Amino acid sequence: MANGFSGARICAAFAASASFFSTAPAWAQLGQPRDWQLGFQEGVTPIARQMIVFHDFLLVLITVITLFVLALLVYVALRFNKKANPKPSKTTHHTLLEVAWTVVPILILMVIAVPSFRLLFAQYDFPEADVTVKAIGNQWYWTYEYPDNGDLTFDAVMLEDDELKPGQPRLLATDNDVVVPVNKNVHVLITASDVLHNWTVPAFGVKVDAVPGRIIRTWFRAEKTGIFYGQCSELCGQRHAFMPIAVRVVTEAEYAIWLEKAKKEFASAPSGKDELASKNASQLAELTR
Repeated sequence: MANGFSGARICAAFAASASFFSTAPAWAQLGQPRDWQLGFQEGVTPIARQMIVFHDFLLVLITVITLFVLALLVYVALRFNKKANPKPSKTTHHTLLEVAWTVVPILILMVIAVPSFRLLFAQYDFPEADVTVKAIGNQWYWTYEYPDNGDLTFDAVMLEDDELKPGQPRLLATDNDVVVPVNKNVHVLITASDVLHNWTVPAFGVKVDAVPGRIIRTWFRAEKTGIFYGQCSELCGQRHAFMPIAVRVVTEAEYAIWLEKAKKEFASAPSGKDELASKNASQLAELTR
């Protein structure tokens, strides 16, 4: 081309920009969404990063396919219109083309299948657990148990606006956080006590349904410390949008200190169910006035 740009360069530039807007880690805030965020939250587990790489690969691939199909359509419209081609071809079969448009899609699907199956295998290839946490979905809060530590159980209820401390995000912070050590394999056993819920933490690459009567297992290994937020991602009722998930990843020494404190605090602590039930009742009363 006269200006020095080729079709390949344009495609490469477009694909690169698409990949940037897909992930854009500089625009994202660690562990939670940010205003005007573009793309995914930064992945802090091997699975989350693998998901993002796979997504970016697919985005580039479908961009190239879309541009190729668009170019074919434009070429056909310009080359084979009535004015440019007044005497149309009577050809009904073209062996090479028919083989190409059958084989090429198969090859594309095979290229997609390889990283897809690798990711699927990694998600369900459970390493030995260092910590086990059981998450129980309730309307509308989460109950957490640490089966390896006796009767350690607590509820995690969303903080109301007047309960938030500086730095705590609205609609995401909870009164009690799930605490796990950094760089340790955490197995999460997920279930529900009433209806379908979903335990989702985007930065971990975890999104699993909580089904009454069933326990579904997932795992993660967080490689950075901090508080990572998620929300129930299943339509579970009136306050579906108000049962967040907060996971605090700390050092191993901090985890040991928290564990000792939690054993004393939650072993005999009253459940937050009654308090939440009264909140729900008052909110329902306001809605039905």
